[in-house]
Amino acid sequence: MENDELDKVIKAAEQGDAIGQYNLGTMYDYGDDVEQSDEAAEKWYTLAADQGNADAQYSLGVMHDEEQGVLKNNKTAFKWYTLAANQGHCDAQFNLAIMYFQGDDVLEDHKTAAKWFTLAAEQGEAKAQYNLGLMYHEGKVFPKDGTTAIKWFTLAADQGDANAQFWLGNIYANGISVPKNVNTALAWFTLAAEQGDADSQYNLGQIYREGRVLPQNKKTALSWFARSWYTKAAEQGHSKAQYNLATMYSQGDGVPVCDKTAAKWYALAAEQSDDGPQY
Repeated sequence: MENDELDKVIKAAEQGDAIGQYNLGTMYDYGDDVEQSDEAAEKWYTLAADQGNADAQYSLGVMHDEEQGVLKNNKTAFKWYTLAANQGHCDAQFNLAIMYFQGDDVLEDHKTAAKWFTLAAEQGEAKAQYNLGLMYHEGKVFPKDGTTAIKWFTLAADQGDANAQFWLGNIYANGISVPKNVNTALAWFTLAAEQGDADSQYNLGQIYREGRVLPQNKKTALSWFARSWYTKAAEQGHSKAQYNLATMYSQGDGVPVCDKTAAKWYALAAEQSDDGPQY
């Protein structure tokens, strides 16, 4: 930013312009063209927030929520998130939903959480869309509705949300509210696995190992894919992947027999607790 532009921002902020105050707060928050200062960021955010600027209200909520230059204070975070959310601020709506869902210094209220998730999801917030999908899938807040769950999961997954991609893989692999489709499941599991989702990596290993998808009908390729995805999941501590990888090395299933490697993965699997849903 040129010096004259910076001077204009500072002048606007000092003259009480809420947008200028928010912009200056952001500059101090991120050290953009000024020396980073949480104290100065909080000052300018507060001045803007007190005038009703939703972005500043949300930013103050984040500072208190994440202990960013101030003491963590969930009640203060809740206050600012609520003010911003009521003005339609998407990220504030999502964070407020999380606070209600988890009961972070507010009364745990899943119905109110669902309300805020819905408002954020309708604005395109992927994490809110995923959470709504899960609510409809599990039927814990809304009546169980597989079609609506798939709708929200798909919206989130199309934006790259790995959790939603995993659940869509799970849904298509098991034929939940849709006909079973291994290829569609494989596509969603792969997208999530490539982002590091251990459950999806494990499920890919299972699909390839069981021969549900045969790359060019070559068993060696099948075993290689299984071992590759099991390894990725196992290295993240996924107990079932660790156990299956150990079995492959113990039995020489697509890999040379190696008792030492098998023993390593068996031992690690034994130390782990049971993992999340697999297909």
